[in-house]
Amino acid sequence: MARRYYVTTPIYYVNDVPHLGNCYTTLAADILTRFCRAREEEVLFATGTDEHAPKVALAAAQAGQTPQAFTDQMAARFQAAFRDLNVAYDVFIRTTEPRQTRAVQEVFRTLQERGDIYKGIYEGWYCLSDETYFSEEETVREEGPAGQPLHRCPNEFCRRELQLIREENYFFALSRYGDRLLAHINAHPEFLQPDFRRNEVTRFIQEGLRDVCVTRAASGWGIPVPGDPTQTIYVWFDALINYLTVAGYPDDRDALAKWWPADLHLVGKDIYVRFHCTLWPAMLMGVGLPLPSQIFGHGFWMSEGQKMSKSLGNVIHPVALAQWLADLSGAEREVAVDALRYYLFREVPFGVDGDFSRASLLQRFNSDLANDLGNALNRSLSLAVQNFEGKVPLRQAAGSELAIRAAEMHARVEAALERLDLQQALMAIWEYVGAINKFLDDRAPWSLARAGRRAELAGVLYEALEATRVVSVWVAPFMPAAAAAMRTQLGLTEPPRWPDAAAWGQLAPDAPLGTPRPIFPRIERKVMAQALWPSPAPSAPPVEKAPPAPAAPTGRSVGTAEQAVPETINIDEFARLELRVAEILSAARVPSADKLLQLRVSLGEEERTVLAGIAEWYAPEDLVGRKVVLLANLAPRKIRGIASQGMLLAAEANGTVSLLQPDQDLPAGARVR
Repeated sequence: MARRYYVTTPIYYVNDVPHLGNCYTTLAADILTRFCRAREEEVLFATGTDEHAPKVALAAAQAGQTPQAFTDQMAARFQAAFRDLNVAYDVFIRTTEPRQTRAVQEVFRTLQERGDIYKGIYEGWYCLSDETYFSEEETVREEGPAGQPLHRCPNEFCRRELQLIREENYFFALSRYGDRLLAHINAHPEFLQPDFRRNEVTRFIQEGLRDVCVTRAASGWGIPVPGDPTQTIYVWFDALINYLTVAGYPDDRDALAKWWPADLHLVGKDIYVRFHCTLWPAMLMGVGLPLPSQIFGHGFWMSEGQKMSKSLGNVIHPVALAQWLADLSGAEREVAVDALRYYLFREVPFGVDGDFSRASLLQRFNSDLANDLGNALNRSLSLAVQNFEGKVPLRQAAGSELAIRAAEMHARVEAALERLDLQQALMAIWEYVGAINKFLDDRAPWSLARAGRRAELAGVLYEALEATRVVSVWVAPFMPAAAAAMRTQLGLTEPPRWPDAAAWGQLAPDAPLGTPRPIFPRIERKVMAQALWPSPAPSAPPVEKAPPAPAAPTGRSVGTAEQAVPETINIDEFARLELRVAEILSAARVPSADKLLQLRVSLGEEERTVLAGIAEWYAPEDLVGRKVVLLANLAPRKIRGIASQGMLLAAEANGTVSLLQPDQDLPAGARVR
């Protein structure tokens, strides 16, 4: 009987579009489940969206939509992003589904019947961004501008101002579960990984657990408390139960018995300790269900040392980034997605933080993919096509060095994947790719071909091609499209099976080979340098000039020449400026114009094209999804044959330009006054 494997990711808030930070977990889950499927295991891979948060309702109101219409739209964007990133999930769950409501209310009822949920008065601090309640002692206190005390979120990645709340709510008796949680953690060291995060959880529990508020006053958005329409179930309590819902709880007990407990929960470190490793296991203990086999907390991808955050304006959108890479290299878009997947899990260990760098991404693309992997495949394949009529050469003596090395490396790659060490798995694979290239360098099949030594040539090429076939199996979980392209060129039509990598000699002699062509086209140095460090060209066109006054009272106009600002203007002159919040939908470089980017922006009810001279400071893929300020009533003007319908505003100092952005999530089209 095939082993069953149930993998989950966090479910994601839908108050914003998906970005690299929240796609990272789902990509990791996709790699692991592809590995399991290749081993012919029965897999359930679940991801989804968390839709009942108050901040989601707020974002919907700002967008002029009902919460349900807004979440329908945003959930579709997550699904599209995962599809574009070649994520093969089995279930995409939304917390607004009826099955989730049934599961959440059943858990609530069960805990209430067992005395673990009770009613009381909550008075304390609430973080809207983190959807979390904090005691007075947990908050970060500082002095406000007028000397009044401010309470801020203790989450180092948030630090927003908290709201003081006093209301009657229901509480979950988390304090009862500290000893049971510690006993389970100590008895099952594999339960919480990596080890250093397990230590964080242990310290948190040992400091003492408090009962937690699990409802709020009814707002019309959320799951009602069963039997009490005045209360709505707290979003975190609701969200955590999705993993049970996917497994069949409470409707399908057979499915639940099959899939629960989950084998692996993957989550980011910010939600690891308090929620997924403390509250969630205690809830499961309360309803009498076993705990997941393992909860793994990974690190963050940072941007210039900071966590990627919409509020910081530094998020990277992976689909746009992959398209940028495809445009730059000439690779197929699906292959560029694979290159990004490779980079994310090769660059840093999965459990720790990494700082994203476009320069490192391009370096990996050229050195690891175009050079190392490309050479291993293309050199042997091209010679086989040229010298053996496009067919697999005859195999010679068994037991070659590459065959022996493949068996050893297969065990290393498999062990690394089983312990979730994705970086070490890739390092082992590329060590073998290096062995293939060294084998070719040492045996010099091109010299054998010139000398007419066909038997030796056939043996060398067969070994190299067969070794490359093995690599195509290993890389398939990480780079499914590239692996499929490799196998097509090797004349293989069947999907990769993991056991086949351990069985040497799968390529059939005289079987037809495909046409060799670069899967990862090498990016020329000049192109790479221009993409990373664009410099002004002497022949660059002048930047568009704005009409005479009125000019913006502060800052710098981007996309138009700077205007001399009058010493004073009156309020009527300022009122003539129609400044609006615009959301950047897409961004691309303007051909033969080093400074210009062509942007497509939304003003809510309409979309516009705007040219902006910010290519020196912003990469196109870093702009998608940002909210900026647009001078909307500037007369349109053509630049390079493109009509620009507005002007972005930015500040400039010391040779650096920074776009003006609202410090709250305002809807596109909002008037700036």
